[in-house]
Amino acid sequence: MSKKKSKRFLKKISKKAGLPPGSLVHIGEEKSEKTKIEAIYFDEEICETRELTSFEEAEHFLQKKGVTWINVDGVSDVGLIERAGKFFNINELVLEDILNTEQRPQAKDFGEFLFVVLKMAKYDDAKDELLTEQVSIIVGKNYVLSFQEGLEGDVFDPVRERIKKGKERIRKMCSDYLAHALIDASVDSFFVVLEKIGLKLEDIEEETLSLPSSKTIEDIHKLKRNLIFLRKAVWPIREVAGFLERSDSHLIQKTTSQYFRDIYDHTLQLIDLIETFRDIGGGILDIYLSNMSNRLNEVMKVLTIISTIFIPLTFIAGVYGMNFHNMPELEWKYGYFLILFVMGIVAFLMVRFFRKKEWI
Repeated sequence: MSKKKSKRFLKKISKKAGLPPGSLVHIGEEKSEKTKIEAIYFDEEICETRELTSFEEAEHFLQKKGVTWINVDGVSDVGLIERAGKFFNINELVLEDILNTEQRPQAKDFGEFLFVVLKMAKYDDAKDELLTEQVSIIVGKNYVLSFQEGLEGDVFDPVRERIKKGKERIRKMCSDYLAHALIDASVDSFFVVLEKIGLKLEDIEEETLSLPSSKTIEDIHKLKRNLIFLRKAVWPIREVAGFLERSDSHLIQKTTSQYFRDIYDHTLQLIDLIETFRDIGGGILDIYLSNMSNRLNEVMKVLTIISTIFIPLTFIAGVYGMNFHNMPELEWKYGYFLILFVMGIVAFLMVRFFRKKEWI
């Protein structure tokens, strides 16, 4: 596996070493060159979408009774995240977690708002690579903030469509239901990725059983690493869903709690799939090693049989290669042909014996 692909698992967290809590430093890969802020306001009757240059421009949305969703693409701009914290009165520790894109999925209740950190996944078919990004969600009384790293493609597009169409329950509900929809979209992204990994596993399994190569072991190793990474990203989500389901926060209505339970169930399904695929990957690796061992054994078997056949032939050739004067066969004009005939007979009998024993 190339060094470039392996770097995704090397965490550059040393930038925080020695800094006090609440220090705003971006940690992680810069995945978006330009930060984009989009605001969607909606209630049961209307829906408005606007691209913002500052958070202050969303003030007139926030003063209304409906729900305002502000999505930020790109979190490498520390100044922008700091301005968001001042405008929405967000704790510095939360801002620190938003900027640190290597956070473990989690959920916290800060009284005036809820803070949720999740991972989203996407499989790039062209590069045959697993792509992930962190999304941080802040749920207020009548607003939801989401901060994404800024990868191409957005799993929140279906949520936007549901809001714009106005035929879904989401337009009638509060900010907690919007947060559920975003978390649910993030969780569902893993189902799409695991479906592609499952197909990849099937292809690798067929290749392993038919004609494995050095690339096969690289593909197996890559998939096992991806599954380990997915497990690390998915496993804590059940804690997040359980926390939100049982939360007594005034920001989560009782009618919404059941939907978080549904996310919890989906997370368990994902964990089962990941564990199953990990077992399959381990089984494929065992098959690959067994195939390689069997192929080596077959090669050694053929070489051993060839060597065994030539042992008596080499003995005969060695005896008559000593050139003693009192060896009568050396003076006989048909001696050479007789020795070749005897050697052929010996080789034939040995091959026949090996076939009878089913060694070849």
